[in-house]
Amino acid sequence: MRAARTGYRPEVPVLRELRLEIAAGERVAILGGNGAGKTTILKIAVGLLPVRSGEVRIFGRQVRAPRDAVLAGAGLLFQNPTDQLFGATVLDDAVFGPLNQGLCLDEAVALARAALARTGLSALADRPIEGLSFGEQRRACLAGILAMSPKLLLLDEPTAGLDPAGELAVVESLRALAAAGTTIVAATHAVDLVPHFADRVVLLGRGCVLADGPAREVFADEALLARARVRAPTATRLWRALSRDGGASGPIPLTLEEVPGWNVSRS
Repeated sequence: MRAARTGYRPEVPVLRELRLEIAAGERVAILGGNGAGKTTILKIAVGLLPVRSGEVRIFGRQVRAPRDAVLAGAGLLFQNPTDQLFGATVLDDAVFGPLNQGLCLDEAVALARAALARTGLSALADRPIEGLSFGEQRRACLAGILAMSPKLLLLDEPTAGLDPAGELAVVESLRALAAAGTTIVAATHAVDLVPHFADRVVLLGRGCVLADGPAREVFADEALLARARVRAPTATRLWRALSRDGGASGPIPLTLEEVPGWNVSRS
C-alpha cells in the first residue's frame, strides 16, 4: 500500500497516506484501538473498499476491484460469520471454494475435509450451518478459506467469540499455514495471542502507522501503546510491574511460556 487514503465518507478519511509493505511469508498482526483503521486495511487490500488516492498491490499487481484476478490467491476472513457462510452444511460451505476454483468434486471434498480437520470441525461436517454456535461459525468460515489454499490470508479478529479450545485451533492453523509459506495478516485485539502466530506488529492510530517492527520491540514501547490505545500482553505487563519493584530482570517476555526463563529474585 503506497500513500493509500480512504474512508467511508468523503469528509472523514479512515486511512491517511498509509504506507505499508508486507513481504511473502510474513506473519503480521495489525493492532490499534477501535476506529484505527484495522478492518479498513483488510478491505482495501482485497478491493472491497476503493482507495481515493495512492495504490494497493497484491503479488506485485495493482488491485482495482473485488473480482480482480490477482486476488485469486488471497482469502479474507470477515469478523461477522453471517457475511461469509452460505452452504447448507459445514462441509458444503467448505467445498464451495475449491469447486469454484475449478477442482473436481473428489479433490474439493478432500481439501474441505482437511480444512475442517485443521480447524477442529471434522465432527461437525454434516451439521447445518444454522446449528452452529458463533465460535463454530467463525471456524467454519476459516475452514472455507483454508480449503482454497490461499497464498495470502487476511483475518479480521480471527479469535473473537471463540473459547480457549477454539482459539488454540485457530492459532495452530495459522502457525501451520505460516510454516508452509502462507502470508498471514491479522487485525486483532487479542494481544496475548499475537506472539503465538505473528512476529511483526503494525500499530495503527487515527489511520496512520504509529509503529511497525518486531513484536517484542513494539510491545516494549509503553508510550506508543498508550497512544494507540493498545495494551501489552499479560506477561509483558506482569514483567513491567515486577521490574518496577526490582523483582524481575532480563528480556521482556511476550508469552506465559517465557515466564520460567525469568530471573525473578526471591526474598
